Amino acid sequence: MTEKPNMVLNPDKFRGAVFDQLASEDTGYSNYSYWRSTFRTFFKSKAVCLLVALVGAIILMSFLYPIFSDTDPTKISLMFLDWNQKPSAEHWFGTDQLGRDIWARAWYGARNSFLLGFCIALSDVGIGMIAGALWGYNRKLDPFMIELYNVMTNIPSTVYLVLLAYIMNTSYLTLFISMASRGWIVEARFFRNRILSIRDSEYNIASKCLGSSVWRIVTKNIIPQIISLIIMEAALCIPYSIGNEVFLGFVGVGMPVDAITLGNIVNLGRASFTQHPYQMLLPAAILCIITIAFYMIGNKFADASDPRNHV
Repeated sequence: MTEKPNMVLNPDKFRGAVFDQLASEDTGYSNYSYWRSTFRTFFKSKAVCLLVALVGAIILMSFLYPIFSDTDPTKISLMFLDWNQKPSAEHWFGTDQLGRDIWARAWYGARNSFLLGFCIALSDVGIGMIAGALWGYNRKLDPFMIELYNVMTNIPSTVYLVLLAYIMNTSYLTLFISMASRGWIVEARFFRNRILSIRDSEYNIASKCLGSSVWRIVTKNIIPQIISLIIMEAALCIPYSIGNEVFLGFVGVGMPVDAITLGNIVNLGRASFTQHPYQMLLPAAILCIITIAFYMIGNKFADASDPRNHV
């Protein structure tokens, strides 16, 4: 057997490592961004992208159509032939029993319903989040808030909405007050329970021991944990508010008859459903698309914004 030649390391290519005390104490650095990771996870699904594009198109159409269209949704035709026309190239959704264009009325109604839903969602989630945070951090509020929650939630929501609608004159303000005055306490209880579960978590205690400020703990430890819940509740509150407006219109205590909302349009179409079903089905289809799309987008964004789903 032949012996292998001795391998000699080339000193020009290799050098010994020098120990650096300061560098050894440096932690690893990552350019991780919470929101970048959230949106990357959210838009990874093609179905989500399609739903976002669909909802965006509906919202833009509902706000831009009344601005650029010259069709009057309240114009009543005195010509008998203009009444109850079926969908055509001239009237895409047909006309109602008074000759009004249902296509134009649907987009005017969608705009008004969106505005109502956005205001109620902002009120319910905004006030509920603040009240829930105070409730969760201050245990002295427990007796009062629990009793208030029990009193307000033990009254059936249908009875509560109908009574307020009867007591006050039917208007957008009445509908807003009747929904917002009850919804915030439910959101407050929801956020309070979540904040209680994460307030005394190990990482929050460790942050306090390391000297982190309250602001840093709130923005870095608590808000990322509940931001998904805030977005989900806001996304679900919008179709819920629109659905309540439709329900109140069905029972006859909703918006005034001359107000253009999806609830009123669907309710008017219900009266002639057997003879002219398109008057109810086509506006109801827009309502269903809005409700389902917001529900799915809210759930998907809640999952994407959950830090536990980030890599």
